[in-house]
Amino acid sequence: MAAGFTRARQNSALIKSNQQALKFPASHAIIERSLKKELLLMSILQRTIKLVLATCLAAWLADFLGLAYSTSAGIIAILSVTDTRRSTAKLAGNRFLSTLLALAIGSLAFHFLGFHLGALAIYIAIYVPLAFRLGWEIGITPSSVLVGHLLVQESTSPALLLNEVLLFLIGTSFALLVNLYMPSREKAIHSYHLQVEEKLKDILLRFKYYLSRGDGRNQAQLVDELDSLLDEALKLVYLDHSDHLFHQTDYHIHYFEMRQRQSRILRNMAQQINTCHLAASESLILAQLFSKIAAQLSQTNPAHDLLDDIERYLQVFRNRSLPKTREEFETRATLLQLLREAETFIQIKVDFYQKYGN
Repeated sequence: MAAGFTRARQNSALIKSNQQALKFPASHAIIERSLKKELLLMSILQRTIKLVLATCLAAWLADFLGLAYSTSAGIIAILSVTDTRRSTAKLAGNRFLSTLLALAIGSLAFHFLGFHLGALAIYIAIYVPLAFRLGWEIGITPSSVLVGHLLVQESTSPALLLNEVLLFLIGTSFALLVNLYMPSREKAIHSYHLQVEEKLKDILLRFKYYLSRGDGRNQAQLVDELDSLLDEALKLVYLDHSDHLFHQTDYHIHYFEMRQRQSRILRNMAQQINTCHLAASESLILAQLFSKIAAQLSQTNPAHDLLDDIERYLQVFRNRSLPKTREEFETRATLLQLLREAETFIQIKVDFYQKYGN
């Protein structure tokens, strides 16, 4: 009886320690919300500053050079500033081709039909479908503004056409210039690395907690939170990836995609834990395994030894006597499935480390 009382006290202490491990620090959530708010405000402020600089400088230079409709250069700059260097450069190229096409069609329409709204309608009817067909629809708005200048001036002279091309080049050039500066996102990406690993650890410790107390109820709420976190992280690393025109690395993208695959496995495991009814010894083995996995989640940890541990556990269960009842058979199948899922979970990490680890 004394031994049983001691064991009960140990189990109670284990449950309490697991409950403590599963609590989320309030400060962690506050820091996370603060970081998101800081990034949003920084993005709005930086974009506003870029728009002001690009617009004013483009309009000023066009006016300094004596170009007609100099403010149009500023408008084109506004339309050309995007969130990343790569997208700005790509859109600028498409807009330039679209502008050349628009000026060519507009000049021909006004030359043969005259300077009136009917000719403008013919220009739009020909130019817009062609722009969409060629994938240059991004330039329809600024190009049509420039073509409108031809109608107002009632001229398609080389000097006026050159004026319009220069307006476009000045506007897009300043858009590209201000986008040469992009803030480093390394701090935010590193924060997501830590948050994802912490969330994974919380999930695995939750599994350990349920198995230790013999209660399989689990709503997979933490897995939902992990999925949301991974979606946010991937949006950020894709954005950061687009900011590098030449030298770039896909490490962060592959890392968070690897964690997404692991998250899908954890969701399957959570559903299996909901339905399994394991013996105390089997639950303890799985609880110990989840605890080991939680301790080796870091991106710098290769976790090779965990595969050996899982193989030993599988061998132990293979050597046990065959189940005699349907319930025992289903329990054994669920147990083996959980171990196989855990093995796949670790193998994904091992493969990633072998390919991208330092």
